[in-house]
Amino acid sequence: MSCFQVRTDLALEARESIGKAEEELRGVAVEEYDREEIQVHITKVVISSKNGAKAMNKPMGSYITLEAPAMQEADEDYHREISEELAGQIRSIIPGAETEQSILVVGLGNRDVTADALGPGVVDNLLVTRHIVREYGKAAYNKERMNMVSGIVPGVMAATGMEAAEIVRGVVDQTEPDLVIVVDALAARSTKRLNRTIQVTDTGIQPGSGVGNHRNALTKDSLGVPVIAIGVPTVVDAATIVGDAISKMESETGEQMRMFRPDRIRTMTELNNMYVTGKNIDEIIKRLSYTISEALNIAFEL
Repeated sequence: MSCFQVRTDLALEARESIGKAEEELRGVAVEEYDREEIQVHITKVVISSKNGAKAMNKPMGSYITLEAPAMQEADEDYHREISEELAGQIRSIIPGAETEQSILVVGLGNRDVTADALGPGVVDNLLVTRHIVREYGKAAYNKERMNMVSGIVPGVMAATGMEAAEIVRGVVDQTEPDLVIVVDALAARSTKRLNRTIQVTDTGIQPGSGVGNHRNALTKDSLGVPVIAIGVPTVVDAATIVGDAISKMESETGEQMRMFRPDRIRTMTELNNMYVTGKNIDEIIKRLSYTISEALNIAFEL
């Protein structure tokens, strides 16, 4: 499959695809550990140099990945544990997490496309407090210290005629938040990580990059405030699935498959423009939206 561009939004998969030893890839550090009590594997990739960013094709910054194979299961107690762990990871990269802040949560995606509805679903379940605190003060929540949280779902350009970045930039200019958190569905390289992985990064996000539909980026440089991006891979490239299946058959038989004859490359290229998701994606998106929104609600508590 070397003749195809394999798209992924996960820094973890980008690091795996390079194949170099860690000491050979300067400016990229990888730390891994397990939270065995909740069956979660955590990987932190830190890109600290321009050479590392070029090799990874990712901006410089920190990328924290939580892999939880059981995250697709309908276990409320388990999802609560995931929310608490995710909240801790989010707080670890929020600048000034212990101070009161105004936080804007942006839910990217299309409500009408189930696999792309993660961001809107998170905002729907979020505890927004900015309007109450501005009107009645913190006493309305019986607290002395608390963050002001607001949320927005900018929609997609096909429906609004505007870039999501343009809408968010206008809201940021008017409301002047201290921090922007963007939630979006991602694309994965491996089917094993589909709907089972959460990535948190302090580099912001470029909507649509995973499926080749590049839009204006939402970053600190473009918005003027720190931007944290949270995402779950909900789709995978169809050509990747076929390529993985062929590679497995080749390794098992020891023979090179004839799939990659020149006269068959066109078919594989067409597959490279198709994306696949799970059959129960509506149920999964609903569950994961609540899990991430709960993590944000916990992370915003002071």
